[in-house]
Amino acid sequence: MAAKVVHFEVLGQDDKKLQGFYSELFNWEVDANNPLNYGVVKPGGEGSIGGGIGKANGPNLVTFYVEVDDLQAHLDRAESLGGKTVVPVTEIPNMVTFAQFEDPEGNIIGLVKSEQ
Repeated sequence: MAAKVVHFEVLGQDDKKLQGFYSELFNWEVDANNPLNYGVVKPGGEGSIGGGIGKANGPNLVTFYVEVDDLQAHLDRAESLGGKTVVPVTEIPNMVTFAQFEDPEGNIIGLVKSEQ
C-alpha cells in the first residue's frame, strides 16, 4: 500500500502575515492559539488534508508530510537512495512524532508516524 500525504506546512519569517494571507486567500480556518503560535489549518472537507503555517527557523519552506509506520527505517531508506536526514525522529509530546529528510535535489520532505 502506498504511503499517503497527510499534512502540509508553509513556514516563513512573518508567521502572522502568512497565516492571514492563506486564511484570506483560500478561506482556510487557521488556529494559532498554542504555545508555538503555529497556525493549524483544519481540513476543508472530504479528501482534503490539514496543514500548518508558522515561523521558519531558517530559510522559508513549503513541504508536505507522508505518514509511515517506521520513521527511522524510512530515513535510512531515503539516505540509501541519496537523501540526507535533516531532522531526526523527534517527538512533540501529545502532538506528533516526525522527521524530515532532504531529497537528492535539496527538497525537504516530512515524515509523520502513523497512529497505531
